[in-house]
Formats: sequence, C-alpha cells, structure tokens
Amino acid sequence: MSSATWIVAVVQALLFGDAHAPDCSSDADPVACLISARFAKDSKAQTLATELYTKTGDIAALGVDEIMEGGFRGKIHLVPEPPIGKYRKHLEWVSAAAAALDDFYAKQFDTAKPNYRWRELAFRFVRSVGKHTPSAYALIGADAVWTIEYNVEGSLLTSATGVRETIVHELFHINDEAHKDWSQHTLATDFKAIVKKCGTASSPKVNACLAPYAPNDTKVRATGNYYAFQPNNGNVVHEYAAELAVRYWKEQSEMLDNKKLSTKAFKCGPPENGRAWRALVDEFFAGVDRVPAC
Repeated sequence: MSSATWIVAVVQALLFGDAHAPDCSSDADPVACLISARFAKDSKAQTLATELYTKTGDIAALGVDEIMEGGFRGKIHLVPEPPIGKYRKHLEWVSAAAAALDDFYAKQFDTAKPNYRWRELAFRFVRSVGKHTPSAYALIGADAVWTIEYNVEGSLLTSATGVRETIVHELFHINDEAHKDWSQHTLATDFKAIVKKCGTASSPKVNACLAPYAPNDTKVRATGNYYAFQPNNGNVVHEYAAELAVRYWKEQSEMLDNKKLSTKAFKCGPPENGRAWRALVDEFFAGVDRVPAC
C-alpha cells in the first residue's frame, strides 16, 4: 500500500469507522472528498471541517463507543458525536484554536525550529453519557495518528478560550509521548519532592502550599485540587508537565502581544519551577523564551 493510499485509508476509518464510506479514490483530493461526505448533513460544519483540513492538515473525525476508566472520575461511557447541529460550535472553536496556535507557533519560532508538532492532528469528537468529564484526552494510535479525543459535553469546553487552552494541554501530552515520556524522566524527582512537601489532600492548606508550584490555575471541580497535582489521575507528572506547557503558551503569547507579563513569571518562583521551565523550553521549544531573566 502506498503512503498516499495508507493516509486515505486511515482518514476513512477516522471519519466513518465501520460504516459505509463513499468511494473517493478518483477524486483529486480523496481526503477532502471524504470530509465533505462526512459532514454533508450540515453545510456550515462541512465548510469548517474542510477549512480545518486545508489550513492545518487537521481532521475533524469521530471517536468510538467505549467505556473509559477515568481514574478519580470513575468509569465513563463515551459515544461518537458528530460536531454538527447544536454541537457545531465545538468544531468552530476547534478550528479557531487550530488557526490561533498555528499563528502563535509561526510567530514564536520565526527563526528557530522547535522539536514540537502542532499540525496534522485528528480531533475525534465524542459525547460522555451522564457526565461532563473528561473534557479531552490525547493518544498516539496504533496507526500513528496523533489524536485528541474531544468531548462535546466536557466541562472545560464551554468557550473558545477553554477549548484553546485544553488543546494546548493535550497537544503537549502527545509530544511528551513522542519524546519517550520526557516528563517522567526529567521532572519526576522535583515533582515528587513538591508533593511530599505539600501533600495532595483536598484542603486550603495543601492548595496554599502547592500554589507557588502550580503552572496553571485549572482546578478539579469535585476536589478543589490543582489539576497539575490531582491524585488518581494516571501518572500525575504528565499532567504537571502539560500544565507547564499551557503556562509557556500563556506567557509567550503575552510577551508577543504586550512585551511584558501581567503576573510574575513562573520560572521566577521556587527553584523547582526554574529547573522545570528551562528543561521544557530546551527540549521542546528550541530554547526560545521571550520572558526576561528573573
């Protein structure tokens, strides 16, 4: 099977699963043809999905019916949910986020070349039954497609800003995995020391101790914990690292837009922060840090 044929087969599976798919083999762009067919029932969504693919190479696809083991969230039933009709706004937000991130990385790395990927992703849309978690999760599938599973009922996905931040978080997870679990090998020692010092129980005292070390302000609604330190959430250092990537995006965006930060730079906090920041910037972002030295 040629590379082009393989790509078309993968996209067909992402868009139609086991359902009958149209024959787009003779089309000048079989992928665009498949996308157009998938979203034929909603012309606005069809345009959005086509433009998403054209601009960034991303595919708006469908997830599968599955029972997810959600850690502290419990078991979650996820079902495929096309981002059409009342859910079309999610495709709008994803498309806007993809364009915004593409613009950010182009400006941020105008001369340097980062060891980081943000294009040619699959966004698989699902709906959680009776719950609003998880908002999203990331994986590299057996077919090597970089995928973000997107829950149209996710509690964090209620605005363009929330969608953009969530995609930044999940995008890092995939890059982290592609870098052979970099966060575990590089950040785990300091992370464990922070947790040992502060604890992870849900309490104002613990959160006050963790606050200087938390890269982002996202908290778990059910517990009040900083998401970066929420126990029973897989390998939590992965979440800490992904929140660190969100902080990088926020601070660098602010520097690009305003030439200064409105809050104290993360790297200028405790020593653990500075070490984690430098390691992240060097590994993924070609050493580019527009925030002035502390």
